[in-house]
Amino acid sequence: MIREHIEELIFIGSFLVIKRGNNMIKVDNLSYSFPQKDLFNNISFTLEDGEHCAFIGTNGSGKSTLIDIIMDPEKYMFDGKLEIDPNCRIGYVSQFSQLDKTKETTVFQYIGEEFIKLQNDITSICAEMETSTDIDSLLEKYQQALDAFDAINGDDFENNINKNLNLANLIKCKDLMISELSGGEFKLIQVIKEMLNSPDLMIMDEPDVFLDFENLNSLKNLINSHKGTMLIITHSRYLLNHCFNKILHLENMELQEFDGSYIDYNFSLLQTKIELQELAIADNEELKRNEKLIKKLRVIATENSESAKGKSLNARVKIQERLEKRRIKAPFVNIKQPNISLFTNNELEETIVLKVNDYSVAFDDMVLENVNFEIKSTDKVALIGSNGTGKTTLLREIFENNHDSIEINEQVEVAYLSQLQGKTLNESNTILEEFLDSGFKNYEEIRAYISNYGFEEEAINQKIGSLSGGEKNMLQLAKVSASKANLLLLDEPTSHLDTYSQMALEKAIENYNGAILMISHDFYTIVNCMDFVLIIEDKTVRKMSIRKFRKMIYASHFDRDYLEIEQKKKLVETKIELALKNTDFTLAKALSQELNELVKLL
Repeated sequence: MIREHIEELIFIGSFLVIKRGNNMIKVDNLSYSFPQKDLFNNISFTLEDGEHCAFIGTNGSGKSTLIDIIMDPEKYMFDGKLEIDPNCRIGYVSQFSQLDKTKETTVFQYIGEEFIKLQNDITSICAEMETSTDIDSLLEKYQQALDAFDAINGDDFENNINKNLNLANLIKCKDLMISELSGGEFKLIQVIKEMLNSPDLMIMDEPDVFLDFENLNSLKNLINSHKGTMLIITHSRYLLNHCFNKILHLENMELQEFDGSYIDYNFSLLQTKIELQELAIADNEELKRNEKLIKKLRVIATENSESAKGKSLNARVKIQERLEKRRIKAPFVNIKQPNISLFTNNELEETIVLKVNDYSVAFDDMVLENVNFEIKSTDKVALIGSNGTGKTTLLREIFENNHDSIEINEQVEVAYLSQLQGKTLNESNTILEEFLDSGFKNYEEIRAYISNYGFEEEAINQKIGSLSGGEKNMLQLAKVSASKANLLLLDEPTSHLDTYSQMALEKAIENYNGAILMISHDFYTIVNCMDFVLIIEDKTVRKMSIRKFRKMIYASHFDRDYLEIEQKKKLVETKIELALKNTDFTLAKALSQELNELVKLL
């Protein structure tokens, strides 16, 4: 029943207001803490009808927790206000949804489950009305079912399912059983199912994780076609650059709201960084001058007991305190990038470290036949292909090294990062226990080491199972690095990582002196730091240059000039960073104008 009044629900330590209004969601001065750390401090934002909002921030900053609070506010004790339109129906897609291989239903039946149920209910009520004497109660039930069917646009649901399956390039899967889908296809089917139930607010938590590029492009199309309000946690640079008209950025317990595209937001942050660094240098110079004066006044005050001298000193100390308070705080521009370092103690001269000869494997419907390739001691190689083509199986068999077709150089030490994080991390361990088990000697050594990967000291006794997906991948990278191996097998290492960590990983890969075989669907990481790709097509693997791979992707998914513009943009951004490093603010400002012109073209 529609409520026409404000209903207030007060909990211990939290305050939730449910009301009608123009805003879909309004958060006002919300604060929330875990026992290990504070997550939010008086954050505020609104989400209005029709906005497509990207929710970004570094790993572990609390994005998923804030989503959980919105989804079920009564479960959490928070300070501040959360206002949600009482008629707001929320659709939700989790980052951890798993394909149920035993589910005996077709894709069409799975997507249309709610529609088919309501259809059957309406048919059943109509049949009951033919024989029942209690027509009034049945009419009420009939009207309720009809209203629910209309609310999700039930009359046209078959056409809408077909339309969205076509949009996602999955119409071929319509009559397949759910159990026959790849993980990436199932993720898109979940998105379509939630969208077609016509929610007022669609919430998705990293829906892009593990999607191949074709499926990622399909997800982009689904997002851009959706008419309702969306709140999506994502670190995908592809989605961020091509979707969204609003940004929420959560960082260092604070939240910033930006109306506009991600590309515009990044440009705004860069301009702010130039301004803040210029102000910070001026403040630092003033602080230094003031500090010298205070020291001089202290000496004079010590030697001279006149009260006027003491007053001068106190006044100057107060000025210094005001300057300290005025120091620029920039939680959204001065974000500490993790210091990922990949290195080996056993660097090899150029030689073949991995050879695969006539490798074949078959299980379920997935087959690889006559796979042949080799990797040299410093090659950085991306293994790519559609979801479900056997990439992970091949990488795991190389790691296990018990197949006759796989030959690893005897001088090679191998380290492995799994997309199934529980395979390489004991989630019941604390971070401290995990690294003690990995050969580290004591608390201090571990604390110093993991700080490079973005973990503060208070996190060292945190259970691994309680970490975010991105934090778990950072721990895997820390363990891989600590192994000092000279062949790294990385299965989706950028999944769940925030954009700052992705770029730090790219830098580490470029500087690594060993060999890497990496499964990835991240176009940016592949073109930024790989030497070539091995692409799985038609049940086998073929080698492709980065230039050809880039051309193939851009021909299918980007405008002709996009690559050239993006490369120029990256070059200008690098020049700006160098100018800031040299405190040449005149050059930085001139370059930012040049960057602005490129941003407009994108």
